[in-house]
Amino acid sequence: MYHTGGARRANIRILPEVSVDRLTRKQLKQDKFAQEVGQTVQFLEQHRRQIIRIGVAALAVVVLVAGWVFYSRYQKSVRQKELAAAMDLMQAPIGPPALYGPSAFPTAEEKEHAIERALQQIVSKHPRSEEALIARYFLGARAASDPARLDEAVRQLNLAAEGKSPYASLAKLALAEVYAVQGKTADAEKLLKSLIDRPTILVSKEQATITLARLLAPSRPEEARKLLEPLRSAPGPVGRAAVEALDAIAAATAGAGT
Repeated sequence: MYHTGGARRANIRILPEVSVDRLTRKQLKQDKFAQEVGQTVQFLEQHRRQIIRIGVAALAVVVLVAGWVFYSRYQKSVRQKELAAAMDLMQAPIGPPALYGPSAFPTAEEKEHAIERALQQIVSKHPRSEEALIARYFLGARAASDPARLDEAVRQLNLAAEGKSPYASLAKLALAEVYAVQGKTADAEKLLKSLIDRPTILVSKEQATITLARLLAPSRPEEARKLLEPLRSAPGPVGRAAVEALDAIAAATAGAGT
């Protein structure tokens, strides 16, 4: 999922030393193209030292760019390793290390602290990186599971949603769900509609539509149905999720009528 940009290889051509004396006046008059060549060669000879200086400066720029690309790739690999290590912690078992291995945590609380510490370190060390945005998404999503930390979840997810990474769309989806829990339906609706208009590889238009329908179902069931009906016949998980949401709306409506 991570891509690194490469720099174009610079083609540095060395111009051969050509003397204007080798071109006769007759040849230059007969060939207009040769006249242009002669003028160019004469200019090069007259400004040879200046051109060499410019060439050296250009070469220095190429070297600096190449060095920066190498350094950027190295730094990204470091960040990716740190993020991968944090995600490994999420998969670590809970229980006695003697039974579950050295990566196990004795308690869920210790595991959670280790995960948050690893994610926070990525944010602190590489605040403007894509990996930091991903770390913020995980921090926000984990905070959202605790009703007492919803404000922290909103803060982290808002920061993650500002990026251009595909994870920004996941952050918006999670943020919309937190807003829904907080009763901020209008804010949640706005985010979900933006995801419907601009789906990503991680959040599809259908997923955002179903989430919006579920958000609207309690207060605007007819509008929710209109969103879901076109998805009822969709193949796979999308169709099943749409049918389940429609059934839930029907059950709620029937229950309200009794």
